[in-house]
Amino acid sequence: MTTPHPAPDPYAPSTLALRAFAAFGLLLVAVCALATMMATLDDAVSGDGVGGAFVTAGFWAVGLAAAVGVAALVVPRRALVTAQYVLALAGPVLALMD
Repeated sequence: MTTPHPAPDPYAPSTLALRAFAAFGLLLVAVCALATMMATLDDAVSGDGVGGAFVTAGFWAVGLAAAVGVAALVVPRRALVTAQYVLALAGPVLALMD
């Protein structure tokens, strides 16, 4: 006796669509890395000249977003793509908080 397989979700994105979102997310990661660098340089010139913990956290977030983006290209999962976008956008926000 075999167990029936559940029907696929008709509203779930395809693996091709998830890979496309992950590839676009890597472009977003590059833009967010530049924005994080610009926020850090602006703080260094106009601020106290010392990068704080939020700048470090911003660069870590952008770096992790790149790693998660590559993982999302290899294994397309909705959670990985969402994490990629959240981490990428968190980088400049954290750098601006410093």
